[in-house]
Amino acid sequence: MEELKCIGCGSILQTENSNQVGYIPPHKLTEDADEILCQRCFRIKHYRDLPDIELNHEDFVKILNDIAKTDALVINVVDLFDLTGSLIHGIHRYIGNNDLILVGNKRDILPKAINNDKIKNWIRKIISDYGYQVKDIILISSKRGDGIDELFTTIEKYRKDRNVYVIGCTNVGKSTLINAIIKRFTPITKDVITASIYPGTTLGLIEIPLDDNHFIIDTPGIINHHQYAFYLDKNHLKHILPDREINPKVYQLNPRQTLFIDGLARIDFVSGKRTSFVCHFSNAVKIHRTKLENADNLFAKHLGELLSPPTKEEYEKLGKYVKYEFKTPKERSDIVISGLGFISLKDENLKVVVHAPKHVGVYIRPSLY
Repeated sequence: MEELKCIGCGSILQTENSNQVGYIPPHKLTEDADEILCQRCFRIKHYRDLPDIELNHEDFVKILNDIAKTDALVINVVDLFDLTGSLIHGIHRYIGNNDLILVGNKRDILPKAINNDKIKNWIRKIISDYGYQVKDIILISSKRGDGIDELFTTIEKYRKDRNVYVIGCTNVGKSTLINAIIKRFTPITKDVITASIYPGTTLGLIEIPLDDNHFIIDTPGIINHHQYAFYLDKNHLKHILPDREINPKVYQLNPRQTLFIDGLARIDFVSGKRTSFVCHFSNAVKIHRTKLENADNLFAKHLGELLSPPTKEEYEKLGKYVKYEFKTPKERSDIVISGLGFISLKDENLKVVVHAPKHVGVYIRPSLY
């Protein structure tokens, strides 16, 4: 008997173990095979609830390794709000010598005032350090459908009668993009692929047929363990992940002042001239300013209350915060907290210390501005 797959996440359907991926109650197998969702996808779609199922990262990598053995066009989707955090280290281990198009998703999250050409030049500057060799860069908003026509035209230009693999880290919006393509270029008007804010939603290969016996293939998200999404309670993910254009908040800081990003991170301005800290975080995130000498006491007293998220229980799970020290270069720079947001700084020789969980990526990069 041919194995049935969940149309939402690509996992092989099974009726034996409700704690494993692909579970479906036995009576559901009598339904139309083209419409079957596993229990996990059903709960995500209808209740925005993600069952606690262990996902094996090695299984994801094993699936992706096969791409290098095929002749295909590869679409790498990245999150423009967390570009460096969503790039794939050693990408050519996965795709070999296949042609690569980089798709910057969530353009709607970044301020409209930033020119698209400027964003593309910024991307090229950053990806060159990661060994990326791309045929083109396309900016899209899969949520709003912006840029989908340009992307599809670019795909047709480089596809050359080959399959198209869509790869990316979790939470970059791959499944939302696939749904947008399906709705734009097929008679289907509803979402087919399960898309959510939770890491690891797609669990297997999902094939969408093209009109020449080839496929667009959605793949499992590669897990980047340095993003907050993997350490913060799922009830708080919506709080930190922006769903609309962010409104940068500008703080004029003197040395020896501190900003708390909720209770998730702390930024100390240690030394340098008075300057602007331009904060790019979800509009729901609250920023608190205080004097550096008061910061330790404020954190100890108000964590989980004024400074929340995280709760005290989440903080224990995250592990105690460690310090990351930066001195800003001559050119404008961004200090990034992976999966949470970034702060833009225009002046050089500023000494800034970031306090964040040791597993979360904190780094400095050339500024988007």
